[in-house]
Amino acid sequence: MNILLWIILGAAAGWLADILMASAHGMLEDIILGIIGAFVGGFIFNLFGAPGVTGFNFYSLIVAVVGAAILIFLGRLIHR
Repeated sequence: MNILLWIILGAAAGWLADILMASAHGMLEDIILGIIGAFVGGFIFNLFGAPGVTGFNFYSLIVAVVGAAILIFLGRLIHR
């Protein structure tokens, strides 16, 4: 059940990052971006002294959205 919650969190984070960054990805890409974004966001937040992903909560969703938005931004830089 725990992995299902993380997939849901990843999907929500990827979808929100897609909206914020005006990007057009499919649902599977949103899930992948959200899950990887949670790792990236957690790493970046830890660099600044803030906790990363702390569980299945709103704060963790924000961390994952920030990480996914950074991934979308970096992807755009690479594709140019």
